[in-house]
Amino acid sequence: MTQSEAVTEDFGLSKWQRWTLVALQILIGWHFFYEGLAKLLNPYWSSAGYLGEAEWWLGGFFRDLAASPSAVAVIDFLNIWGLTLIGLALFLGLLTKPALIAGMVLLLLYYIVAPPFPAYSYAMPVEGSYLVVNKVLIEFMAMGVLLVFPTHRLFGLDRLIPWPGSAKHQTKPEGAAQ
Repeated sequence: MTQSEAVTEDFGLSKWQRWTLVALQILIGWHFFYEGLAKLLNPYWSSAGYLGEAEWWLGGFFRDLAASPSAVAVIDFLNIWGLTLIGLALFLGLLTKPALIAGMVLLLLYYIVAPPFPAYSYAMPVEGSYLVVNKVLIEFMAMGVLLVFPTHRLFGLDRLIPWPGSAKHQTKPEGAAQ
């Protein structure tokens, strides 16, 4: 398969399906990147308040982390750079699958710390009234959709990398016609 054929491979998806998946990946990438950058540039941002309000599964563990300045410093560093690098990777289409998995893990942690359950109330400002499903869970599922589709082969720098199993990675047997 030539480079131009690899670039135009459609994986059985219509043009609009491909564009929609790519747009979703870029938008999620921008959201993660911007959230990381906003936290990086805000000298007063800390995860301590968010963790300190944890009420659900592992709530005590998260509150204990919030009470430890050294733990909060590590969590803040990982959160800021995790968001920024995951977002950049998705935005550029580089290491898309690992970035999606890392982003889903991060979102799952956000959900576990502050789930939108009726019995729990938080001091954090909320953008609306949620019942079990919130924007964190929706973005988690959107990333799951991207993970099961070949978005890493539709867009970005990943298309230039000969991944195992891709047409660019396949070699012809010796003596085969070119």
